[in-house]
Amino acid sequence: MRIEIDDLSRPQVHALLQEHLTNMYELSPPEHVFALDVNKLKAPEITFWSVWEEGNLIGCGALKELSVSQGEIKSMRTPAATRNRGAGRAVLDHIIAVAKQRGYTRLNLETGTHAAFEPAHNLYRSKGFTLSGPFGSYLPDPHSVFMELRLGGSEG
Repeated sequence: MRIEIDDLSRPQVHALLQEHLTNMYELSPPEHVFALDVNKLKAPEITFWSVWEEGNLIGCGALKELSVSQGEIKSMRTPAATRNRGAGRAVLDHIIAVAKQRGYTRLNLETGTHAAFEPAHNLYRSKGFTLSGPFGSYLPDPHSVFMELRLGGSEG
């Protein structure tokens, strides 16, 4: 398994992100979907990684810098056909390690409330994430679950 910073130019990555967006719109009302498209993931404050195994794309994830002390996980996805192979856990571990290297004291995420999100909730909890309130520009939302991971250091 290889995790690499991705420039979002490959068709396989576009297809996986389209699968992600389509699924998010299937599970949540449109006005409550906060997943980013390819163009928004190219923002300078976002680092995007792809996960590859034997030439096949098996996952992705991104880290958005919210401030010098906080980041947000975005676009965590494994293709439906390659789930349960450890790509999600591997990219999450990678994002947490990068957040620590950057000196972040908190890592945030927003995900959905539909039952289909429960495996993601379980993965995040297994890494120490706990429920939190909205962060950044998010508002309280009955279709959102907000989680955080405290990384140590002073809060900023």
